[in-house]
Order: sequence, then structure tokens, then C-alpha cells
Amino acid sequence: MLEFSRTGAIVTLILLIVTVSATASTEEGIFTNHFLVELHEQTEDEAHQLATENGFDSARKLPFAKDLFHFYPKDLTQTRRRRSLQLRQRLEKDHRVKNVIQQEGFSRTKRGYRDLNAIDTNMNDPLFSKQWYLINTGQADGTPGLDLNVAEAWELGYTGKGVTIAIMDDGIDYLHPDLASNYNADASFDFSSNDPYPYPRYTDDWFNSHGTRCAGEVSAAANNNICGVGVAFNSKVAGIRMLDQPFMTDVIEASSISHMPQVVDIYSASWGPTDDGKTVDGPRELTLQAMADGVNKGRGGKGSIYVWASGDGGSFDDCNCDGYASSMWTISINSAINDGRTALYDESCSSTLASTFSNGRKRNPEAGVATTDLYGNCTLRHSGTSAAAPEAAGVFALALEANPGLTWRDMQHLAVLTSKRNQLHDEVHQWRRNGVGLEFNHLFGYGVLDAGGMAKMAKEWKAVPERFHCVAGSVQEPRKVASDGKLVLTIDTDACQGKDNFVRYLEHVQAVVTVNASRRGDLNINLTSPAGTKSILLSRRPRDEDSKVGFDKWPFMTTHTWGEDPRGAWILEVGFRGDAPQRGVMKEWTLMLHGTQSAPYIDQIVRDYQSKLAMSKKQELEEELDEAVERSLKSLLSKS
Repeated sequence: MLEFSRTGAIVTLILLIVTVSATASTEEGIFTNHFLVELHEQTEDEAHQLATENGFDSARKLPFAKDLFHFYPKDLTQTRRRRSLQLRQRLEKDHRVKNVIQQEGFSRTKRGYRDLNAIDTNMNDPLFSKQWYLINTGQADGTPGLDLNVAEAWELGYTGKGVTIAIMDDGIDYLHPDLASNYNADASFDFSSNDPYPYPRYTDDWFNSHGTRCAGEVSAAANNNICGVGVAFNSKVAGIRMLDQPFMTDVIEASSISHMPQVVDIYSASWGPTDDGKTVDGPRELTLQAMADGVNKGRGGKGSIYVWASGDGGSFDDCNCDGYASSMWTISINSAINDGRTALYDESCSSTLASTFSNGRKRNPEAGVATTDLYGNCTLRHSGTSAAAPEAAGVFALALEANPGLTWRDMQHLAVLTSKRNQLHDEVHQWRRNGVGLEFNHLFGYGVLDAGGMAKMAKEWKAVPERFHCVAGSVQEPRKVASDGKLVLTIDTDACQGKDNFVRYLEHVQAVVTVNASRRGDLNINLTSPAGTKSILLSRRPRDEDSKVGFDKWPFMTTHTWGEDPRGAWILEVGFRGDAPQRGVMKEWTLMLHGTQSAPYIDQIVRDYQSKLAMSKKQELEEELDEAVERSLKSLLSKS
């Protein structure tokens, strides 16, 4: 089943949606000189001619939607405080044009400028011994063995060869001697300047070093006596420059996320809506369409792999309020520091799948992330969940080399099954087990990625069964949320049993919620599955003072019920946490189930009988046997 309809009706719907959902927080009144134009089946040359006739620099065809073009200006920094009515009307009157939307500007911020230093062990690269997250021997007062276990994957011969990772950011220094040999120029593009050269724009403070640092974590060359070593040091890295402009637009994001999906295997994003603890924002319609197109059609139908940094808002924010990190189509990655504790900037939420490493609360100058920096330099100062996401992209590249046939969903299953608790610990959230015995943490997800374990399992992995989607039920009647006590709502579901879209083994669960409150930041929402697994969908955000917008059909997502049987009673609890009494109205709750009908692990090969895969397979076999016996008994009773 497709994750998102690609019919002409959907494209038309996208073009008709000019206003953004009231839930999304953007700066009002900033309109750009970028236009989305739908033509009546014209060629790209004709689109370019139409664009230049109307004063644009050129037009670019959007790869994920038929007859849609991005008309971009010659002056890339220019913005407008009002719509360009004359230009729009002129375009609309042209016989070649079907529809026009002027792109509105909104904010996206880079994740992870944190104070730190350094790294430690082997190879001739001078910073390799400082890269404790690759091989942790206890350097910088860390915990020995707490690392990504890349050494095992490398010893198996997996180094990322044949895999291309795109860094969607502020550009990369592709002339850097530690990146140049692995740079994929053909898969790179600059959507900020509209040219194929995504080199970072110079600033005195080196602000645009973000993408270069992320690129080094993934693909810095090994044994060249320069800087450090990438997680997948023989992979190819592409630069997609899209952050360095005074605004972001839907068409720029969508174009970036859909750039060359048959060449790019993994897209790494270390950015998102502002992590200020009061923003609720996510991808707009075009970006959603592009992402859906990517997971359905990218990599020859196996699906593009999107890796996202969970966010740097710390205890003041919740990454389920970030529509990128909480998307089913992305793998949301959090971070730990070198002794296993949470970093102070880590956001927690139920959509985070796994974790890697970054700098944190330690003052040791060698407790952070070493990587490449602008103009041929090296740095010890890359940080935040910005550093965590590229590490994950590198681990996934090793798994893809082991098995190029992995789908985007296979990669998520592998992350769940091979991530380890190791010595990760969080003072606030305890480790718990879900209804099928999988251990998870509200901040770390299913644990820290294990490159060796993932590569070994990927080698013999069989693609998981087809995925289905079930609307399990909905509560439409408005209910008051009192300041004292909780509003408790229940949906009892058969998970569409007996229908074509029956879901028996869960992957993602979404609670689509519309709720208003006198203070949105004091809202707390929990979801409990029929197996008793409690997911914290929304924690208190003390900086969020909103009293008008609330959440409008916002899809809160959890991965914590992975593998469970969704049939039975789901309980949603809504209440307030804070010093002052508040009031609210729960207007709507719809429960969405996503997963498979058949057991995903029964046909997998088990090598380690102490592994999560062995445990899950054993449980699936027992459940399948029990259900087969039950069906046989019912059949016999009906005959008698």
C-alpha cells in the first residue's frame, strides 16, 4: 500500500492549500519571490521560458509531482511583506499556467552549537584517538565499551562502500582534503543559490560550518593522516545546501528532500523548527508529499531513508511537537554523552527510535565530537543532536552495504532489534519493556545503535511483510479537561480485523488530537496500549504560553508499542501539570494503527539466541500457534 496517494487530485489539493495549519508557528507576512507553478503539461524548456519572461532566473521541475515547477528569483535574498498580486495575476492569465502559489517564508534552525572539545584510539588520522563514540576505551573520563561498535562492522568488511548519504544543511566544504575523495558531486545541489555547487557561504564567525561537520562524521576518509575517520569512511557524501537563506519555504524543503532519490540512499537532517519550547511546527504539504514519494519510490521502490535529529530543546521542549522528528517516515535520533547520561539539551518523546552520541554536560575538552571543519580545518566542537543524526546515517550506510536490498521499514526494524541499552541512563525516565518484551526508554528510544550488530543482522535479513493502515476509532464529542484530575478516553478496537487493512503486528501508532487549553504548555497526554504499554505523547513545556491555537489534528506518534497486538482497549489520558490551575477542551481524538498482518520476524534467521530478534521470533511463533489452535477449535465446534 502506498504511504500517500499520488493521484492528480492530491497534487491539485496541494496547490489549493495556500494557508498553513494554524498549529504551525511561522513569522506572519513574509512572502518570497519563489513561486510554485502548475502548468498544463508543458516541457521544462517552456517552463524556463515562461519564468524568464516574467523576471525569474529560471524554473525547476519538481521530481515528485507531475507538471509542478519552482520559479526562483535572481535576487535570492529578497523578501516581500505582501503578496506579489500583479506578478501572480500575470502568471495566472497565461494560457500555459494551471495554478500559482507564492511561497511563504518560515523559520528552520540548525541543531547543535554546543560548547565542547576533543576525542581518542588507532589509525593514523590524528583525531581518531579522540573519537570515543567510535571506539570507547574510557578516554575523556568516559565509560569503556559505550560506543557505536563500528569496529566490528569494519572488521566484517563494511565501510559504507557503494552508499551515498546526502547532508541537507548549509553546504559542505567539498574541497576539504578529508572529504574530497568521497564527495559525490553529481548528487549534490545548492537550493539556496540554485546551482550545483553547495559550498558554504563565508561568514566571519564560521556559522556555516554545520554541514561540513556533519559530513565529516559520516564520510571522512580513513588513514590519510587528516582529522578523524567517518563512521562509513568509504561511503559517498552529497551536499544539499538549503538552510542558508533568510527564510525557508515549502518548495525548497520539498526539493531538497526529494533530490535524486534514485542516487541518494540516506538523507541526514540536523535541523527543524525552533527548539524554543513553545513552537509546534512540521513539514508543509509539498514536503509531506515529497517525503511520501521518497519512502514509496526512492531507491528503486525500497524507499529513501530519512534520518532526523530529535532536537536540542532539553527539558523545556518535546520532540513530538516537531513534525519532522515525529514523522513515521523518518528515523528520529537522540544522543547520549560518553558516560551514558543524557545531554542537557536532549528532548524526550515517544517517537524517538534510537540514539547515538554527542557532547554533553562534561567539562572535559575531549568529551565531544571531532570532525572536519571549514577551509580544510578539523574541529573538536561539533555538538548537539546535530552530531547524533549523521552518526546514525553512517551506521545505516554500513547496514546498507551489507544488504543493499533493505527497505526504509527494514532499517527501522533493524534499529529496534539491534539497538542496545548498554549503559545508557536517564535520571527522569526509567527503562521499561513493552507488551512483547522490547526494552525502551522515553528519551533514548530502543537504545544506542550497534553498527556491528546491525550489519550482521542486515546481511541475512528478509524484507518485512507489507504494511497496512487502520483507522482504529475516533472520539469526536468535545470533552472538558479540568485543572484537577485527568480526562480519560477509551477506544476499543479490533484493528480492522476481517478487512483488507487488518493490522496485527504494530510498527507506528498515531494519536491525531485536536485540543485547546488556557495554557498549552501545561498539557500532558499519555496513551496506553491494550498490552499495558504507556507512551508519553506530550510532556509539560514550561515556556509554551499559547492559549488560542492549541493542537489542531496534530499527529502525536509513538514507537514504544512496536510488535504489539493492537486489538483491545486504548486509553488516552489528558491532564495538566503546572503551578496554576488551567482549563481545556479535548475536541477530537483519532487512533491510527500502522503495521503488518503477518509476523515480521518468523522467517528471519537467528544467530544469537539471546538477542531481541530471537525473543521476538519465539513470541511470534507461540502466538501464531495459539491462534491457529483457536481457529481449529472454533471450526470443530461450529461443525459439531
